[in-house]
Amino acid sequence: MQKIDTHRLGIEQDSLLLFSDFQDGGAMWTGKGPRELRRVIEFDEPFLRAPAVTVGLSMLDIDQASNHRVDICAEMVNEEGFVIVFRTWGDTRVARVRADWMALGPVRHDDDWDV
Repeated sequence: MQKIDTHRLGIEQDSLLLFSDFQDGGAMWTGKGPRELRRVIEFDEPFLRAPAVTVGLSMLDIDQASNHRVDICAEMVNEEGFVIVFRTWGDTRVARVRADWMALGPVRHDDDWDV
């Protein structure tokens, strides 16, 4: 468990369209088998330590003719940012995905002194 002083808690969040492969025939829409997309996220300000990061799907446009196989997660989390990873496999066809994320962690406070 990460314990954080409440006056030093930083929260950053955003929403990001990861891809829209049905428009241009991209691999998530036309491909088969294991497919993966990675997007680097940089925080507006660095945290003091690696924050806790959650990632979720806020929009999933997927073909109804096959099984829905999707995985989304945050990897390589550090003080500066992280990587959103979206995966699918088999015959799943994914047209579009939007991901929402939130990072919570310790930040510098105006009353902190560097001596």
